[in-house]
Amino acid sequence: MDASLLQALILGIVEGLTEFLPISSTGHLILTGELIGATGERWNVFNIVIQTGAMLAIVWEYRARFFRVDVALYRNLFVAFLPAAVIGLLFSNFIKSRLFHAVPVALAFIVGGAIILLVERKPRGQSRVETFQEMSWRDALKVGFAQCFALIPGTSRSGATIIGGMLFGLSRKAATEFSFFLAVPTLTAAGAYDLFRHRALFSANDLPVFGVGSAAAFVSAFVVIRWLIRYVASHDFRPFAWYRIAFGVLVLAAVQLSLYPG
Repeated sequence: MDASLLQALILGIVEGLTEFLPISSTGHLILTGELIGATGERWNVFNIVIQTGAMLAIVWEYRARFFRVDVALYRNLFVAFLPAAVIGLLFSNFIKSRLFHAVPVALAFIVGGAIILLVERKPRGQSRVETFQEMSWRDALKVGFAQCFALIPGTSRSGATIIGGMLFGLSRKAATEFSFFLAVPTLTAAGAYDLFRHRALFSANDLPVFGVGSAAAFVSAFVVIRWLIRYVASHDFRPFAWYRIAFGVLVLAAVQLSLYPG
């Protein structure tokens, strides 16, 4: 297999496995890319575009919901999408130049894990919003502002929206499913915008690379989505928090000992 296709396959699998878990797909893609030599502006764009493959797994799994006329859901998704869209447009260049590196990502892993542990320590009684159908536009807006923290690589879009939603009174399942749905406009817009901005970097010869990465992301994300919905029915997110902390500490140690190529 061509080296770029193998790199695309690896990154696609990593994207799909991590996009909907509270462990940061962007952080994992940055670190994996540095390990396998898939770095630079072209691969950064690739990593954003293949998120669309993971997003399509959501559309397929919830196709009955998405293709039903549900004004309240569409309204909530639009409201929740706006904050990150605006802030991302304003600060994307700064974030990419300063934070797309191993140490900032590792620190975000550790801080995010600590926040999840703190949230999970709170006693949880009856949630104010048990299902995503009960969400108001104000609930959606709060989740949208929580999603803004995910602009920091290593934070996790799903982690920010799920944990933020729980803090704002959503049940674990409602927060998780709304996080899934919110991925559709967010990942589609991010991929389309970044590809358009950097279209001069690519040619028709790059289509197989994008195809392999997106297909791998779709398949692995589909598996994770089905597993995660079953998981949240009877488990909390503390294992992911400890994983984040351990992984972040490992990366910092590797950088300190000059064992990490980034």
